[in-house]
Amino acid sequence: MSNIRFSLFNRGQNPLGDDMYARFQEACEQARLADKLGFDTLMKGSHYSAYPLLDFQQVPFLSRIMAEAPNLRLCAGIVLLPLHKPLDVAETFANIDVMSGGKLIFGVGVGYREVEFQAFGTTMKGAGQRLEENLEAVKRLWTEEKVTMQGSHFNLIDASCPVKPLQKPMPPIWVGANADKAIIRAARVADAWFVNPHNRIDTIARQMDVYKKALEDAGKSDLPEDFPMMREVVVARSREEAMRMAEPFLKAKYDAYHEWGQDKVMPKGDDNLGLIFDELVKDRFLFGSPEEVSNQIIDIVRNFGVNHFVFGVQFPGMPQSMVLDQMQLLAEEVFPAVRSGI
Repeated sequence: MSNIRFSLFNRGQNPLGDDMYARFQEACEQARLADKLGFDTLMKGSHYSAYPLLDFQQVPFLSRIMAEAPNLRLCAGIVLLPLHKPLDVAETFANIDVMSGGKLIFGVGVGYREVEFQAFGTTMKGAGQRLEENLEAVKRLWTEEKVTMQGSHFNLIDASCPVKPLQKPMPPIWVGANADKAIIRAARVADAWFVNPHNRIDTIARQMDVYKKALEDAGKSDLPEDFPMMREVVVARSREEAMRMAEPFLKAKYDAYHEWGQDKVMPKGDDNLGLIFDELVKDRFLFGSPEEVSNQIIDIVRNFGVNHFVFGVQFPGMPQSMVLDQMQLLAEEVFPAVRSGI
């Protein structure tokens, strides 16, 4: 599969008390190396009130990091769309698309943290509806000169987004989704379901049937041309070494997800991220030697038709040398093995 893509999730999250200026310099180094090694896209997520982590904010991060990696696409993965107003979102991300030379992927999702909803003066109730109406408004603002539209929490009256995205008619839209109903929504309103990194592979196998049926119901006969999945990856010379490398950093990250309630919105039977580490990683993350990780990726491509992998290789507190070594192993050994093995 010659069109398979490999991308980097620059998490941008670090332990409390860390030197964030130093960590940002490391993020820039990661971006430059990703550009040099032939990664396709650089992604940055979005959270607010991220305690117990320090987290760079998505918009300033993407706006600055594009200068370090001029050949990479930029994925906003994901914008917590129900928290925001569509005119602000439309103008902000149209600017990023123009400034990057038309390289933006616009990823959106509902979110799941009550602290964020309350801080933005809204609630989780009705968040799916707000995502849909916000996304409709953003699409219209990107493609129409003037927009009049009444929403549940906004009122556009001859509103405009004068700086349009460079990509026509608009940047690709991905919807991140854990739950079945959100996957059905993704099929209807977006270019692709952005398959999440948290669900086990057996859960995703079941959800692929949900997605394919929803695509059919939406009049879309094929899987997306660019079909993305995010996976956490730890690659080393052996699985034992990968487990040893990852545990103190990846376990802390998923303990934070558990504390935040990420698993509460995951499908029944796969809704506990508070497991002991050996149980947590089973059938969920890509772990092992380059050969093992390559084979795990090839299985996913063959079973699901995914052709764009976004890899999380950096976890809060992980030394920079460990991150860069993994990026090198992925680009030099895993990527060629996957491409030749498909």
